Amino acid sequence: MGMLVGYARTSTTEQVAGLAAQVRDLEAAGCGKIWQERVSSVAERQALGEALAFLREGDTLVVAKIDRLARSTLHFWELVQSLQSRGVALRILNLGGETVDTSSATGRLTLTIFAGFAQFEREIMLERQREGIAKAKSEGKYKGRAPTARAKAGEVRQLLGQGKSPTEVAKALGIGRASVYRILGSAAE
Repeated sequence: MGMLVGYARTSTTEQVAGLAAQVRDLEAAGCGKIWQERVSSVAERQALGEALAFLREGDTLVVAKIDRLARSTLHFWELVQSLQSRGVALRILNLGGETVDTSSATGRLTLTIFAGFAQFEREIMLERQREGIAKAKSEGKYKGRAPTARAKAGEVRQLLGQGKSPTEVAKALGIGRASVYRILGSAAE
């Protein structure tokens, strides 16, 4: 019999209590090893990568809810197919009040339906967020994030002049490499 391996995630805006609750549920489900992290679903999730690399044939990846694992229906099914090709099952502890496991055809059908609903719910939330931002902008209440990279253009040019690579400059100043290239390109114009 394989090992039950848990993965818990909250986004950076969520409470630590939410992460603790997931870990508690994963422990109660019998997970022998649990990876956890506080990172948004669209960011790189190092702990998820480590958990996926740890899994072996016969193991089961266990998550509290479907939205803790995947960022979209497509991403979810890519994960499920990758796990299945390796002989690893997936168990969602709370999917409409039920525990669902991909080791059965019924479990896979249920997951397909719920993954679609989860993506729909996220898209509706993002649409409301965009509407709220547009309304705030029209009322002059939304300024957006200050452009940090442009403010560091002088430092970028100075470090590049010292022979540092764009990657080294980006890391040193805490900005993206693309921003370094944009600044470099604007200097050439």
